[in-house]
Amino acid sequence: MSSPPFRADHVGSLLRPAALKEARAKFAKGEITRAALTAIEDREIDALIKKQEAAGLQSVTDGEFRRSWWHLDFLWGLDGVEKHIMEQGVAFAGVTTRNEGLRVDGRIGFSGHPMIEHFKYLAARTKATAKITIPSPSALYGRPPKMPINQAVYPDVDKMFEDLGQAYRKAVRAFADAGCRYLQLDEVFIAMLCDEKYRQQMRNRGDDPARLGPLYGDLINTAMSDIPAGMTITMHLCRGNYRSTWQGAGGYEAVQEILFNKINVHGYFMEYDSERAGGFEPLRLLPKGKKVVLGLVTTKTGTLEAKDAIKRRIDDAAKYVDLSQICISPQCGFASTEEGNSLAEDEQWAKLRMIGEVAREVWGDA
Repeated sequence: MSSPPFRADHVGSLLRPAALKEARAKFAKGEITRAALTAIEDREIDALIKKQEAAGLQSVTDGEFRRSWWHLDFLWGLDGVEKHIMEQGVAFAGVTTRNEGLRVDGRIGFSGHPMIEHFKYLAARTKATAKITIPSPSALYGRPPKMPINQAVYPDVDKMFEDLGQAYRKAVRAFADAGCRYLQLDEVFIAMLCDEKYRQQMRNRGDDPARLGPLYGDLINTAMSDIPAGMTITMHLCRGNYRSTWQGAGGYEAVQEILFNKINVHGYFMEYDSERAGGFEPLRLLPKGKKVVLGLVTTKTGTLEAKDAIKRRIDDAAKYVDLSQICISPQCGFASTEEGNSLAEDEQWAKLRMIGEVAREVWGDA
């Protein structure tokens, strides 16, 4: 395929090598300079690009190697958004995250961002399609521990959402102006609306879950409202990915109308590696001309899936959506945070190579 998403694609984040983890730890302690850390990041990203190309991937990312979190590093870079240390982290299945979060102290806006330069560095070093991943706008608001919002700045939360959408519109356009033609919005909190326990958590803090899904969809449409012709925006749906654990469960039926009839993205990376994601039936609503990237390969363990089993699941999905609209990928990133999931780098690369092999066997290309 000549345009993304590709038959064999991947979500974006990759396991951090030991040298990078060590360098980040030293920087946090003040033992090395920012310049020294950047040099090590550059070196490891250069090697990572070559590994992705060698694995046959048509889309290449920087593995999110310059980030600590899949979402917070980007959001901290928006005007008006600051780092906030919470009383405790966010609960996942059997583990709690680090307690870093957000607070809104000023008008949310976009006046530049370090990740623009991160993308330029990546794009200058590969002939493959350079892909950037950023959190969907809902990531600012959707974590169950409600973030502090300066009421003097935003007495009306709807005004905050209006500013957030416009900040994202400018950010996405800035990536486009930097040459980006493949951008992925990582969307956890629409997928989490499939989980009744999560919906109740949002009610308990004073939010209406029935309002949030359409609101998040509007924010995504605003974010991509100024893209140039030829730019692809995809959305990755996830129910949580932290150190091989998860946060939510529930099939896509609860949000299928929002996903397929409201949101204007060109493709959907959909988690489908376990029963927690439900069946393929909602794919009946996938509009013609859009693609679904089935996340059939788990990033939570190193066990390599059997190719025949993946092919059978592709056949099952093709009962609801045309085979020509289907692509495949891992269900999530391998390291949504710098800690990474519980598998080895060799196991990560084996999974990515296998996805390409399956794509070539099913469609004739990857």
